[in-house]
Amino acid sequence: MPISDISILAMLRTRMEWHQERQRVLAENVANADTPNYQARDLAPPDFGHELAAASIDLVRTDPDHIAGENLGGSQFASEDGGQFEVRPRGNTVTHEDEMMKVASNQMDFEAVASLYTRSLALIKVAIGKS
Repeated sequence: MPISDISILAMLRTRMEWHQERQRVLAENVANADTPNYQARDLAPPDFGHELAAASIDLVRTDPDHIAGENLGGSQFASEDGGQFEVRPRGNTVTHEDEMMKVASNQMDFEAVASLYTRSLALIKVAIGKS
């Protein structure tokens, strides 16, 4: 089985690619901060609802004292509404503070996903005896 067929690794790889693309979009926002009528943009998070539903495991109560679990379907990521931006007199919606906070958050999230991906690959190597 190729590594690309392992769904969790494919989702992590997709998430890293999304963070890279979001970094590019946020950099464009900062670069156009003084461009009249420029509208700040952002990316909607990827939707892994189908993959999570396919990989979900139904929770079963084997004892009456167990707490009943909930199977939460759908995606854990919500799409942001683009109408939250403050418009400056020249029609530009870029705020440096907001963009830099998004850039920092994006960088931390990317590093977390990259770390998970690296550790998952290391676990696979240990499992097949190539540590």
